[in-house]
Amino acid sequence: MTNNQKGNSMAKRLISMMVIATASMWALTGCDNATDSVDATEQTTETATDPTASAADTIDWSLVDSGEKPADPTNYKYPFAIDSQNVRDYADYFKVDAATAQHNLTVSMASNEALSKALDQLSETYVSHELTDGNEMTLIIHTTPDVAASRYDYVLSDDFAKGLVLPIVIQPDGKKGDVKAHGEMSE
Repeated sequence: MTNNQKGNSMAKRLISMMVIATASMWALTGCDNATDSVDATEQTTETATDPTASAADTIDWSLVDSGEKPADPTNYKYPFAIDSQNVRDYADYFKVDAATAQHNLTVSMASNEALSKALDQLSETYVSHELTDGNEMTLIIHTTPDVAASRYDYVLSDDFAKGLVLPIVIQPDGKKGDVKAHGEMSE
């Protein structure tokens, strides 16, 4: 085996392990968030126009912006083949078509890029976050109530998912995640 073949094999194993880890996190956190994403959109619309919201508590999306232009997802060269086992498993588990599964797998694996940029501004007001599954994957960031609700379409810049769009919703509901910290007991 040449070094290039070893590198490709290693990259494939790494991607496979990342997919398994991502799917495991979805299973642990409960991924059927279809109703949450509808509520988030409705709340964003209602709260974003609230004139009493403080400008100091509003996220500045220009600081989060990647500078990338959105790619056309229909002609995108995804890192996962549409007929790969990972894509089929995701499609079966979340009851979506293969193209949506292929897109969501790629975006979910690159979502930390968007999350870290948003967290730079949210710091102490951050409570938890989640990725919704289904036909439109969305990163919902739960914050303390003193942050104005908003929505932004983040264009990923990392080579793995460059140009793909991940909608981000700031939801100031103080909702904590369902996953317990290591050693914490469920009540």
